[in-house]
Amino acid sequence: MQADGRKRVVIEGVAPEMDAGHFPVKRTVGDRVRVEADVFGDGHDHVMAWLLYRYVPHGPQNGQAPGPWQQVKMTALGNDRWAGEFAVTELGAYQYTVAGEVDHFETWRSDLEKRIAAGQEIDVDLLNGAKLVEEAASRAGEADAKELRRWAARLKAGGPSTQKSAQEAALDEALLALVERYPDEAKITLYERVLPVRVERERARFSGWYELFPRSAGAIPFAHGTFADVEARLEYVAGLGFDVLYMPPIHPIGRSFRKGKNNAVTAEPGDVGSPWAIGAAEGGHTDILPELGTLKDFQRLRQKAEALGIELALDIAFQCSPDHPWVRRHPLWFKHRADGTIQYAENPPKKYQDIYPLDFESEDWEGLWKALHGVFLYWIEQGVKIFRVDNPHTKAFGFWEWCIGEIQADYPEVIFLAEAFTRPRVMERLAKLGYSQSYTYFTWRNSKEELTEYLTELTQTEVKEYLRPNFWPNTPDILPLSLQTGGLALFQARLVLAATMSSNYGVYGPAYEALEHEPLRPGAEEYLHSEKYEIRSWTWDAKRPIPQLMKKLNAARRAHAALQANEHVVFHETDNPHLIAYSKQTADGGDTVLTVVNLDPYNTQSGWVTLALWKLGMDEDASYEVYDLLSEERYLWHGGRNFVELNPEKIPAHVLSVRKSVRTEKDFDYYR
Repeated sequence: MQADGRKRVVIEGVAPEMDAGHFPVKRTVGDRVRVEADVFGDGHDHVMAWLLYRYVPHGPQNGQAPGPWQQVKMTALGNDRWAGEFAVTELGAYQYTVAGEVDHFETWRSDLEKRIAAGQEIDVDLLNGAKLVEEAASRAGEADAKELRRWAARLKAGGPSTQKSAQEAALDEALLALVERYPDEAKITLYERVLPVRVERERARFSGWYELFPRSAGAIPFAHGTFADVEARLEYVAGLGFDVLYMPPIHPIGRSFRKGKNNAVTAEPGDVGSPWAIGAAEGGHTDILPELGTLKDFQRLRQKAEALGIELALDIAFQCSPDHPWVRRHPLWFKHRADGTIQYAENPPKKYQDIYPLDFESEDWEGLWKALHGVFLYWIEQGVKIFRVDNPHTKAFGFWEWCIGEIQADYPEVIFLAEAFTRPRVMERLAKLGYSQSYTYFTWRNSKEELTEYLTELTQTEVKEYLRPNFWPNTPDILPLSLQTGGLALFQARLVLAATMSSNYGVYGPAYEALEHEPLRPGAEEYLHSEKYEIRSWTWDAKRPIPQLMKKLNAARRAHAALQANEHVVFHETDNPHLIAYSKQTADGGDTVLTVVNLDPYNTQSGWVTLALWKLGMDEDASYEVYDLLSEERYLWHGGRNFVELNPEKIPAHVLSVRKSVRTEKDFDYYR
């Protein structure tokens, strides 16, 4: 079909745009979506561009049509690049696109200015302008049409005595704004795609996770804990400042091929097994391990947690023990070996005889999908709104796109965390498919160069539009080699890095507080006496160094909006490779936090930090106060280059609130 020759504008290079609009960019309520595009036309005519956006109803309103398009005039950035932005104020889905048109009136106005400056005759030009104004009046409502005709009359008034008034009218900004309000729709080019935005609640962007095993929360050492015991720990977790309490699977645990302590192939009498071996005679994924309590006990725990500002996050692990009811009722959901037995899970050379993986190529894949979707719906009905999903990369991408899409359409408040330590493209795909947050490689990024490169990738490239990192210095599955030898100082440094580099972070709490660092064997990243296979007895003492640091870091994160997002990260130069310095800042520059960390857990390190003050909105010779949110000490700095010394035996980091107020010499004397 032949193109409409009246549409002379080209639109390309729209950003953000994920995979030709197949996937949404992600925001949280209250954020602004900034959109840029190349918008240009042939010849020398000026163009104008608009950003169009609308809200798409969700939930019970799904049958409703999207809301009306709203428009924002875009700003020219130069070289045919334009930008505009809009606020997202509702949970759910938004759409946006870009429109452009040759701006005949602005082109006429610009040419008129040049002719006036050159002293040329402009009578005919004024008549041409009047015609453009009258055409806009024909597209306007009654009131504006009347106003536009008055303007046109001023432009058409001839004679030397009225030409000055006509010139003033022609160049009046009010006239320009009024004409541009009524473009000729027949000549407007619309971008070829309508692009989606997924808007989630604030906790998708800003959260602090504390992980514990309910069975190890008991008051009696090594006795099986209950939901009531976890309830008794809530004040402790809330006091540390965490707002998400994550529990590994709470379902019945299989008895067949149950793993013993330290992942022994054979369990001894009394061994409790792995919570991830889900399913027994008592039930499966929608049932509760009897030793933990009842559904009523779970509801009481959830309600008390919410009263303290904490949300419960449940682990969803789509795998089954040999005793799971699904194994008997739905054998087609599992892979069978040549001898007819069901294939247990393997990640050679590791073997997980206590777990059967699900077969996403099953002939009954539709039944399987519906059953797994039903697991989420069951727990959502019980009030759970956050799910940490175990190994999502071993399940079909198509399933996640469908399942998460269905849930987010009806329950846009639900948050999903992907536990996928796998290849980068796979992790990114899961994020695109709908996961709100993602585990990352932070656990293995230790040097200044590694951390700088990785955080830059996550916050300054296209990845930032859809993948929200959640930094964990440890997990029940991972005891990093660095924590095995670094002692308290490294535990402190890694905690500071996780909490200040990422607005979402988490910690396997009791083990981290206890400085658990003994591996199962030399070189392994697995814990000796792993809580995955046995009940542990922990000390719940908030006065210890790590809990004290957690409390200070979480208080700083709540008090400083700069630490609640990842968009404005700046790395600053240090002359010591063991010192890393980076700042976070709010979009308006009203809050700035500078973090400096000693990455050497054994030695005091010192050096000069050179701040890129211009990136922080400060003059190069500015004087400013920095207040350490950890030590509560104050320093007065001047200019970009300042000296730092960090002793790991005290605290290996500064977390500095930058107060940009100008100080007098008297103030300098106070700090000296």
